[in-house]
Amino acid sequence: MYLGIDLGTSAVKTVLVDDAQRVIASESRLLATASPKPGSYEQDPAQWIEATFATLDALKASHADALAAVEGIGLSGQMHGATLLDASGNPLRPCILWNDGRSAAECRILEQRWPALRAATGNKAMAGFTAPKLLWIARHEPEIFAATKLVLLPKAYLRLVLSGEAIEDVSDASGSLWLDAARRDWSDAALAATGLSREHVPRLVEGSAPATTLRSELARRWGMARPPVIAGGAGDNPAGAIGIGAIQPGTAFISLGTSGALLAPTSTIAANPDRVVHTFCHAVPGMWIQAGAILSAASCLAWAARLFGVSEAELLAPLGSRPQAPSPVSFLPYLAGERTPHDDPAARGLLDGLSHGTDREMIVQAVLEGVAFALADCRDALADAGIAIAEADVIGGGSRSPFWLAVLAGVLNVPIHRFAGGETGAAFGAARLGRLAVTGEAIPAVCTRPQRAETFEPDAGLAAAYAERRPAWRELYRPRH
Repeated sequence: MYLGIDLGTSAVKTVLVDDAQRVIASESRLLATASPKPGSYEQDPAQWIEATFATLDALKASHADALAAVEGIGLSGQMHGATLLDASGNPLRPCILWNDGRSAAECRILEQRWPALRAATGNKAMAGFTAPKLLWIARHEPEIFAATKLVLLPKAYLRLVLSGEAIEDVSDASGSLWLDAARRDWSDAALAATGLSREHVPRLVEGSAPATTLRSELARRWGMARPPVIAGGAGDNPAGAIGIGAIQPGTAFISLGTSGALLAPTSTIAANPDRVVHTFCHAVPGMWIQAGAILSAASCLAWAARLFGVSEAELLAPLGSRPQAPSPVSFLPYLAGERTPHDDPAARGLLDGLSHGTDREMIVQAVLEGVAFALADCRDALADAGIAIAEADVIGGGSRSPFWLAVLAGVLNVPIHRFAGGETGAAFGAARLGRLAVTGEAIPAVCTRPQRAETFEPDAGLAAAYAERRPAWRELYRPRH
């Protein structure tokens, strides 16, 4: 038996997977995000631990025998967050999250201090990444910076609590701007540019490697026969790739979670930081992932549900299974700023084309289309790096909506595929990494591609209508600074 734990932004999801790679049980607990100022997003690390322990306690109550047989644990998690710890390993402040935009000015300072940043990391300095957050802390909270002895990404903090060791995998670390992507190691120059050294960051391992073991007292709490191995794990999107077997060049997938991304594994680095294409190490040794990222995806639908005072399911039900034509309303999904291709943390959302005849269904469809148009921008940025997208699989909570996937097929004008259980892709991928860390099996033998549940082919007429609409949609964006 193997456990996969995904520390997401909106929830912790834990899955229990057997030797036949069947998910036999899953539990999730919601997380809260604070926004102390517009554009700022934080979470209390204590709630990550509380939520994770709650999922495992629930699995013990419902599947005690299976949990007792767990041999390996894999972790995945939201990327880029800055968790600052003191000399005793206690958080000094709430974690600054991936979608936080407060450190835009520090990004410019960081690139000035370290001119080799883009060449070494494969990324442009952006407010979402970890390193600029530390410059912001040094400038605005100097007492916190001075007390900081260790900086961990969210899942590394979870691992510290579970095992007592500070360890990170290279895929998550490559979203910090402190990693030399080609060497898959910390860059001393990058750390120095933010006033840090290797003493402030955890030990690095590959995602499928054994990293540590669960604390004995926690193994006893959950009735495990012996402390399971904990794998290196992965950032949420690389873990999602592991979950759907996207481990070779020529595959591409869309993540429709709180945020969104269009991702393509590569055997060499195909960086395009000027177009805000991200370069991450894959959780597979010797592989990388190139990605276009948007900061708001399924969270846009959640926003609309709050606006109308109904559930997301109630919003989607009247739309049916496929759009007949584009909505007369247009929506910019930049509710928390944007990355690809604008790199603008100050960008904000917009509804355009409202009239007395506008109804709720038109607005909801526009929200889904706006996210799809933003992903088309990511597709174009990847194409500029030489990565052509001919089809794409979809994972994340948004993959449950047939209407949304039909919209994506029309906007991107490529076949879109979904899997049964695709919303647990990152947790399932983490469980696969936990298995690999225990068994040492060949990665392709474990990271197979699941059977696709449904394919959404683009409708030629709808694709043409979206192609005609897209230039006007792109004109809606105007920089606010």
